[in-house]
Amino acid sequence: MRATVKQGMAVFSPQGFLDGNGTSAFLSIEDIDATLKLKVDMVLVSLKKVVFFNRNGLDVFVKLFAKMRLQNHTTVGFCDYDTKKFNAINNFYKNDLNFSLFNTQETAALFTSSFKNQNKNVLLYSEDKSQRSAMAIELHDNGHNPIIAQSKEEFNLKCSNTSTYDCVIKNTFLGQMGQKVATRVTGNAIIYTVFSFLDAEIGNQFNIAYHNNSLNVGFRLFIFDAYKVVSMNVHALNFFSKLASSGAEYNATICFVGMTFDKTPIIFKDNMEDAGIMFYDQMDDILQNKELLEELGASSASNVKNKRIINKVIVSELQNFIHATTATIEMMTNSKAVKDSAEVHEIQIADRRGKIASSIGFYGDMDGMVILVFPQDIAKKACELLIGENTDDMELILDTLAELVNIVGGKVKTLLSDRHISVDITLPRTYASVDSLLEITAGRKGVQVDLSFDNDKFLFFLTR
Repeated sequence: MRATVKQGMAVFSPQGFLDGNGTSAFLSIEDIDATLKLKVDMVLVSLKKVVFFNRNGLDVFVKLFAKMRLQNHTTVGFCDYDTKKFNAINNFYKNDLNFSLFNTQETAALFTSSFKNQNKNVLLYSEDKSQRSAMAIELHDNGHNPIIAQSKEEFNLKCSNTSTYDCVIKNTFLGQMGQKVATRVTGNAIIYTVFSFLDAEIGNQFNIAYHNNSLNVGFRLFIFDAYKVVSMNVHALNFFSKLASSGAEYNATICFVGMTFDKTPIIFKDNMEDAGIMFYDQMDDILQNKELLEELGASSASNVKNKRIINKVIVSELQNFIHATTATIEMMTNSKAVKDSAEVHEIQIADRRGKIASSIGFYGDMDGMVILVFPQDIAKKACELLIGENTDDMELILDTLAELVNIVGGKVKTLLSDRHISVDITLPRTYASVDSLLEITAGRKGVQVDLSFDNDKFLFFLTR
């Protein structure tokens, strides 16, 4: 069964029953090798003509997905299914869903490079807020106009007026692209999800480069969601103890939430606490306690002594960073950027009143950090699309600002990739006050570019 190729996608279309034996009959080594040679954005399996499937049947394709990701960094997954099939796949792979799901091939095409800049009006909804944001960011990057429904009721209401939208996205999931330890950010705390039995493999699964760059950006609180951890051995114990020790110079805190020690020696907990790791029963014990959040470091940051110097390699790509930033904010605010000045020095914010900020890190072939300082009016206007309405709720604005800065990070990654520079990006960190930002940047020189949007001053700072 050879894949058909269209709109930047290679699509397999099996029929009938997919179980372990039946699926294998659909694929040959020649089919797989031929697919690996294709230069496409996506490799998908259409379930349109599939009557029945089980996990064994899908696993044959999932193994192909893993091989494709490893060799070509290609987006992989399933498409053309109904709600029942979507729920079944989620149940099969709920702890390891590292591939994508697209409700239709038309939806998938919106995320390919061959379908860029079509300016489609796209209504989208997911129960997972981070998925809604991720899809909106990708669609923005591809030149489309996403309209985000904030609730299922709003989505159903808007769906009744189909003539308003070119495409409707539901039952869709953008996979983690092989990152085995899932990551999200809440209240400026980075949350890692771990599960099952933790052993020496955690060292391979955990993205230590991502973690270190998150420290560099200014994150200070890292929470391990360990509700589904069964037990751990001494190798995992040593890994987490070393992780806590290495974060000490940043005054970083590591917490475990929901971890039980029914099948893990209780002395492991004592050893982890000696390394500075803290344990809590419920996630809300941390996230709903603002005083504790500040104490643990999610709302403040300490200065780090060893500062890296910005280099010519990064400065030579300055225009790409500026373009990614201005293009995004111009798009979100419908205003034009005006460049006032560009100088190399420590960050200088003349008037701190009414300013909020966000930082995002990048690492790989080059590493560093982008800092954006927004007047509140620009931030509110820029976030209005993602929120769906105008609001003065500063907590909501800060959360949405992080999603906006993700768009900037995605554009930077793409522009650098076009120049054969490979980087990954961290999650953004936000600052309700620029005072806490200045604690992070003290002693760091970088390139400061002062910009204006509709005469409102905006600051861009590129540093390491």
